[in-house]
Amino acid sequence: MRTFLKPFAIAVVGLLLSVGVGPRASADEPAPFGARAGLDLAREAADAWARDAVLVYIENDEDLDAQGAAARWSYLFYSSALDQLRFYSVRAGKILVAEKLNLKFEAPPLATQWIDSGAALAASQQGEGGEFCRKEGGHLSTMLLMRGAFQDKDPDQTTWTLVYTAPNAPSLFVVVDATAGKVRRTWRG
Repeated sequence: MRTFLKPFAIAVVGLLLSVGVGPRASADEPAPFGARAGLDLAREAADAWARDAVLVYIENDEDLDAQGAAARWSYLFYSSALDQLRFYSVRAGKILVAEKLNLKFEAPPLATQWIDSGAALAASQQGEGGEFCRKEGGHLSTMLLMRGAFQDKDPDQTTWTLVYTAPNAPSLFVVVDATAGKVRRTWRG
């Protein structure tokens, strides 16, 4: 596995949380949407920022529903010309946050074709994800789309990683191949 991918995943999650992007609830909740639905808006902003910007990461910013939709998603882009990362947080058809991340390394782009968050959740729920929710009283807390960080056998593969939590059990991680829609790996931790 490429050595920068796991630190990249940890750093990105930490930075997004530190700038105030994370699960939130409000009285005026907009309709949740799948991850792909906010991509065009984020991509348009990223193209205006840097012509060579490529999508490298997606994560839910607010709670997920039973269909793998959230009211807010973040999209992270990398520009090799600028050697910079920039994320866009989309909610209700608008970009709420657009910020540069201070990480210095080349992030690999996601595959051009990938299943949406709902399809990844459905694949996970058919197996250990659904079982974890039933047996442990768990729920899906995080979905992130990235390339290779948790897929040792094929570090170039774009995958959805779903994180389930429960009050009295270790979290369950489910890695779903984002092009084939198949569960590739699970672990507790």
